[in-house]
Amino acid sequence: METNNKWMSDPALKDIDKAKLDFLDKVFIQSTSVNQANQKEMLSFLLSLSKMSRDHNISFNQAEINLILNVLEKYSTPDDIAKMKKISSLFRFQ
Repeated sequence: METNNKWMSDPALKDIDKAKLDFLDKVFIQSTSVNQANQKEMLSFLLSLSKMSRDHNISFNQAEINLILNVLEKYSTPDDIAKMKKISSLFRFQ
């Protein structure tokens, strides 16, 4: 995903804690180096993401997740949207 973070200034996100948005920005930057076709690499990235979120006491409720994904789609390319959907589908089994 492109590291352009204009999405973070979207007015729809005004009620989401800035620490959460900063966390997501770091995640997006790190995710650009992950080969999403490589399941082992993707799993390693997701596990480190989970640990990082626990270490920083960051969690998102379903409404926040849906809102953030909707905002991100406004600022993303079709390829980026496909990647987001693939990653988010991995979390739907929970």
